[in-house]
Amino acid sequence: MSQDTKPQIVQSGTNAVKIVVVGVGSVGSATAYTLLLSGIVSEIVLIDINKDKAEGESMDLNHAAPSNTRSRAGDYTDCAGAAIVIVTCGINQKHGQTRMDLAAKNANIMLEIIPNVAKYAPDTILLIATNPVDVLTYISYKASGFPLNRVIGSGTVLDTARFKYILGEHFKISSDSIDACVIGEHGDSGVPVWSLTNIDGMKLRDYCEKANHKFDQDAFHKIFEQTRDAAYDIIKRKGYTSYGIAAGLLRIVKAILENADYSLTVSTVGDYFGVEQIAISVPTKLDRRGAHQVAKVTLDEKEEELMKKSACQIKSVIDHLNIA
Repeated sequence: MSQDTKPQIVQSGTNAVKIVVVGVGSVGSATAYTLLLSGIVSEIVLIDINKDKAEGESMDLNHAAPSNTRSRAGDYTDCAGAAIVIVTCGINQKHGQTRMDLAAKNANIMLEIIPNVAKYAPDTILLIATNPVDVLTYISYKASGFPLNRVIGSGTVLDTARFKYILGEHFKISSDSIDACVIGEHGDSGVPVWSLTNIDGMKLRDYCEKANHKFDQDAFHKIFEQTRDAAYDIIKRKGYTSYGIAAGLLRIVKAILENADYSLTVSTVGDYFGVEQIAISVPTKLDRRGAHQVAKVTLDEKEEELMKKSACQIKSVIDHLNIA
């Protein structure tokens, strides 16, 4: 991954750390609230086509704000000086839709928004959460003209959190005891990495043997189906998802601002699994420069083949959109 040699504006602590959230629908407002309560930023700017909504959200947020954080509504000029610009706007996924069904409409929205952000915040880090996030991360990279390390998609950070939660429920243990991830598309072709799944420091089969759990392949397949279909199940019941992705975006922001140099399964642009010029999720190190190093993941033969299929699925949508 190529590196940006310009000095970055991200600073340690909460002094002068500004985050911009573009789009204050269900995901954007939940993200702003999560960032606010975290206390890791000093200023949150909300941008939305509905300016009254942005102003109302910022007023409400300020009534919940810790003393060192403020929120306000703004426009694209207020992206200047932002450490990170989080993009959550777009058409929401509806019951029965796949994330890829949203591609054309949300691609057009990105092509309007991203050049405006890049104009006023040429040194910021773009964090894309709008679906289909892998496709739109690639489009944002092309539309911004930014180096690869400064365009990041939320990727499978949420899928991984869901996967660990459901595994924890199955084994009746805390998800904190589980080291597992989903990679590939944030969508139906995502890949659970069973070969590298660890519980209490043991490989999955060894843990099952020690804890007197059946190593049940059918049960594990159902666990991934639950993970894959979680968004559909939530949307069917409440109409949208918001809290899980907001928490995932906070994890990404913290990794960047804290310069922690640890890996998350974010989506980044590159050549993956024999497919050129796509954005896809693999464990990737994050710090103040953005995404700077893709971690090497050793997959088994089946997982490798599934990742190639996932990469081709993303590429086919990108090619269909014909983004120059």
